[in-house]
Amino acid sequence: MADRTPQAGDGGTDGDGIRTFPFPVELSVGGVGMQIGSLEAGRPWHADAPLERVHRIDFHVVMLFTAGPVRHMIDFAEYEAAAGDLLWIRPGQVHRFSRECGYRGTVLTMQPGFLPRATVEATGLYRYDQPPLLHPDAAQLTALRASLEHLRREYEDTATLPPNLHAAVLRHSLTAFLLRLAHLAARSAEASSQQTDTTFTLFRDAVEQGFATNHSVSAYAEALGYSRRTLVRAVRAATGETPKGFIDKRVVLEAKRLLAHTDLPIGRVGAAVGFPDAANFSKFFHLHTGRTPAAFRAELS
Repeated sequence: MADRTPQAGDGGTDGDGIRTFPFPVELSVGGVGMQIGSLEAGRPWHADAPLERVHRIDFHVVMLFTAGPVRHMIDFAEYEAAAGDLLWIRPGQVHRFSRECGYRGTVLTMQPGFLPRATVEATGLYRYDQPPLLHPDAAQLTALRASLEHLRREYEDTATLPPNLHAAVLRHSLTAFLLRLAHLAARSAEASSQQTDTTFTLFRDAVEQGFATNHSVSAYAEALGYSRRTLVRAVRAATGETPKGFIDKRVVLEAKRLLAHTDLPIGRVGAAVGFPDAANFSKFFHLHTGRTPAAFRAELS
């Protein structure tokens, strides 16, 4: 990994041993809210906080690979990237580097708040519903590489402009790259006709807002103004699963995140995802993962 990658000591360690990495401003050129550099193969992870263990980040990471395959875990799903692919990891997601894979390419990191709100909205920086693995075609890849290389040159050039203008130019150059990246992500989503279905989109967004307290398919259908049958048909067409399965999957993901990166008691984790009774939460979690919450947490330590 490049020497601009967060290392041990940059972040805190939760009670369960899972390290959370904040954005390492002190390693940025000029202290700006972004970094860009090369991914390096064969570099060992820090002994005190090896990155091949599950950890959480509070900033954006975009990796553009020049070699592959690379296997990378994001939010407990495994992704395999080839040369020319990108991985986009967003704040709050847990992930793990693969010890066996050589990471080659370019890595871009961004601190939340570095870009203005209008840019954040235009580029969909917090579209957690979109897949993190992107496959640009030849023309898209050429444009992304050129934009990323321009951004890297601007980032490393600290002599041409005073610091305030340097940061402003970086924001504009970063925005240009992210607009291309966001377009690719949107096109990737549109490649599946299901993703454009308004009924499913509204349901997906409602679940994202309410999954911690609302697990009822009927309640979502009523709130959105659809019949239960219409909602079932839309979600099955979009995902191949039932609305209840979709809700449960989101609840399980949040529970895994909390078990991985906090030291909350299991009962409080259950309460945070809508299960006031710890026994019911453990039963639900075991049903969907084949492990108890305690066993899942123990595997990550």
